[in-house]
Amino acid sequence: MPRDSCSRFQISRASISLSGDRPSRETHANMSITVNALTPTEVVEMITSTGVQKGNMRLDKVFFSSVSAGCFLAFACATALSTNTAPWWQENAPGLIRTISALVFPYGLCMIILTGADLCTGSFMFTTVAALQKRLPWYKMLIHWFVTFWGNLCGSLFVVSIILGYGEVLSAAPYSTEVINFATKKQVTPDFHEVFLRGIGCNWLVCLACFFGIQGRDLASKVIGIWWPIFAFVSLGFDHVVANMTFIPMAIWLDAPDITVGLYIWKGIIPTLIGNIIGGGLFCGEYFRCLIHY
Repeated sequence: MPRDSCSRFQISRASISLSGDRPSRETHANMSITVNALTPTEVVEMITSTGVQKGNMRLDKVFFSSVSAGCFLAFACATALSTNTAPWWQENAPGLIRTISALVFPYGLCMIILTGADLCTGSFMFTTVAALQKRLPWYKMLIHWFVTFWGNLCGSLFVVSIILGYGEVLSAAPYSTEVINFATKKQVTPDFHEVFLRGIGCNWLVCLACFFGIQGRDLASKVIGIWWPIFAFVSLGFDHVVANMTFIPMAIWLDAPDITVGLYIWKGIIPTLIGNIIGGGLFCGEYFRCLIHY
């Protein structure tokens, strides 16, 4: 979409004087704020166009773009685990250390969105909206999902094994202890339905981050728009299928006693993947599509 077509919309804010007098019309005019951003209608159109573009991309390009996205998010996951490694704070102020870790993690999605890499959870919104608008065949949507998922997995496992594993970045205590404890809380403790519901909430917020990233017109606006929804999902402990591709395999690499590949597939991939599809495609993508077009 051309830059000139991006609209400006105004938000008028009433001011309350200390004397209790009603604000004048001039005061209202002076308090007017110009928001230099795309409107929600324009964002939905951009989402649709992006979904069409993604769905028609050459599959080899989709795969390597997805590998890149998996690598970027794996770095963010490793940073979050490293930040979480604070035994005294875990014991005495777990909410504070989780907040700090959540503030660090969003740089992963910023790198993905700003470089144009393909994350399958974002594609659940983009291609679903394009397909529902009848601008992308359903089979192309499903093929795109399939390729991006496996590309993300390959990228994540590359970083887990080669960079973090053989590089022994998180292999020594107390980092290894935190990796195993973190994965155990995600895989062993919760039930299947709990992981599924957390997956819905997670990708609802992730796709909102994509929405806000599109809405901003300059780099700073995009980064800020992306940052806070991602902070929310991490601080709440929601489950993201691509993030789990680092969190859980890293624990398996370090010989976590209660976590197996089968358990990871059963509780780390299946419920999270289904929840992410519903959260991104329905709760975010379809909601805004219906809001704009009906």
